[in-house]
Order: sequence, then C-alpha cells, then structure tokens
Amino acid sequence: MATAKKAAKKPAAKKTAAKKPAAKKPAAKKPAAKKAAPAKKAAAPATKKPDAKKPAAAKRKPNAAFMKPMTPSAVLAAVVGNSPMPRTEVTKKIWDYIKKNKLQDAVNRRLINADEKLKAVFGGKGKVSMFEMTKLVSNHLK
Repeated sequence: MATAKKAAKKPAAKKTAAKKPAAKKPAAKKPAAKKAAPAKKAAAPATKKPDAKKPAAAKRKPNAAFMKPMTPSAVLAAVVGNSPMPRTEVTKKIWDYIKKNKLQDAVNRRLINADEKLKAVFGGKGKVSMFEMTKLVSNHLK
C-alpha cells in the first residue's frame, strides 16, 4: 500500500510540473509570433517586385485630354505665354512663375500668395491652395 501512495503522489507531482511549463509556453510563443510577423512583411515586398516590373514593361500612356493644346485667356497668357499648350505645360509654367517670384507661403507650403498677375487668374483671391489653383486655372483655358 505504501507503494500505491507513492505512485499516486508521483502523477500528482507530474501534473503540477506539467502545468508550470504549459503556462510558460504561451508566453514564449507570443514573441515568436511577433518575430514571424516582420518576416512576413519582408517577404511581402519581395512578392510585389515582380508586379512592379510589369507596369514598367507596359509604359503608361498619357491621357489625350491632358495633352490636347489649349489656348490660355489674356489674363493667363500674362503668366504662361499666349501660345497654345497642354494643361500639363500650363501647370508647369505656373509653378515656375510661383517659384521664381517666391509666392509659395512659407508656413503652409500648400498655399500660394498671389501677386497682381495671379490675382487676376485666381479671380481676385489673395491666397489659394495648390489644389484650388488648378480649378481656377482651368477656367482660363479654351
């Protein structure tokens, strides 16, 4: 009977010993899962690289509407010139004018401080956001 008691104690001891490592194992798995996540992120760009090469092989065609030469109004012609040009060129020339005359706001770079020529283009507004600028300039193109 003494051996039966010892045998009964041994499995009980094993159960408590088994519980302690079981509690440690989930804690050990969490850092392993975190380490595996960056590895997946690193692998993801590797899979995107072939996709990135595909558009490079098929060159992007510009939209014909943007490339169509348009004549600027007299007010806009004072800034960009009076020859017909695509919208993209008009925007580039306006930005060249803004940078040459330092009309971009120093604090909020998205705003343009209009001088006398640009005020006429912007409908009398003194400050215009760069996104609003394209809308106002399109009114002066025919």
